[in-house]
Amino acid sequence: MTSVKMATSMAQTNLSLLRQHLSIAVGNSSVVVKAVGVAVTCGYFLTFAQSVIPYVAVTPGYVIPPNFWFWTFLTHAFIEVHFWDVLVDIAVVILCGKLLEPLWGALDMLLFFLIVNTGVAVVTAFSYLAFYLVSKNEEFLFETYIHGLAGYIAGFAVAVKQVMPDHVLVTSPFGKLRNTHIPLLLLFVVVTLRLAGLLDGPYPFMFGYGILISWIYLRFYQKHTNGNRGDMADNFGFPSFFPGQLQPFVAMFSNTVFLALVKVKICKKPQRKYDVSSPSTITITLPGTDQDADRRRQVALKALNERMNKSEQPASWPSLVDEDGKASPESSASPAKESLGKPIAKLPDTQQEQKQVAQPSTNTES
Repeated sequence: MTSVKMATSMAQTNLSLLRQHLSIAVGNSSVVVKAVGVAVTCGYFLTFAQSVIPYVAVTPGYVIPPNFWFWTFLTHAFIEVHFWDVLVDIAVVILCGKLLEPLWGALDMLLFFLIVNTGVAVVTAFSYLAFYLVSKNEEFLFETYIHGLAGYIAGFAVAVKQVMPDHVLVTSPFGKLRNTHIPLLLLFVVVTLRLAGLLDGPYPFMFGYGILISWIYLRFYQKHTNGNRGDMADNFGFPSFFPGQLQPFVAMFSNTVFLALVKVKICKKPQRKYDVSSPSTITITLPGTDQDADRRRQVALKALNERMNKSEQPASWPSLVDEDGKASPESSASPAKESLGKPIAKLPDTQQEQKQVAQPSTNTES
């Protein structure tokens, strides 16, 4: 009985701590994060009426003529049929608000949310239309419901890879798990769970398209405060999503596709800027690389400020007291006397010693 009571009390303590942390996280989040969380919660309760789901989730057969239910491309993101999916969606939205909103701003984060979810819904719906054209199976048209934030979760993983690619999450005997490995690893987990029957049919397609659409937007189209668009950093190229052994082959394929898109004027070649003002060096700058350095600097400053705030403690100076318990004025003034009483170091007499003193250390960081 004692062990049961202890376990119950520990569980209640953990739940209270979880509620406290959750309330603090929600309270400190922006209006966009709160609105998305409320919408996902309301959408979950809306699914208890099964007849409502076709009107709010994307049904491939209803987005084509003669129905044109285009509003479902917006409403589908807030529809979840499982409570654990709601918890995951809200947790991801809160994390996105804490990590990305300070760097992007609330409007840019909302724009990213709309672009990724709408694009995922459109591409997934047309993929199922293609499946119907090949198989002539009407289940792909009217019994498939595309809903949830699977695409946005994938987009969040891509955005974190862009902002903090080298951040180590787990260190194991097999190597270090970094943020740059998360999108492809999560896609593998999602496909495995779908093959095991633990996820709905559209989920892997939504997750895969979420990775692709979010990367295209962040790579080529996201507008920055200095007027540039995209992020052409080498560590954010499409081959960087794959293991090092596969990157050369992926680079050949991705470069071919990119050149084809440039030829049909869907994408633009990155403009290189040459700085020839210095006669000794030539600097080549790609648009987007300065944003990558600026993002890392902002993330580092944010982490440093958090650590400084946590480590700040009120300074407690030791009081010097005598044997009777009274403060000794002589002892409190002794450090000043000692510092005033120290002799001034003798300056070097010879020119050679002056050079040795003035010569800086050659071991500098690059």
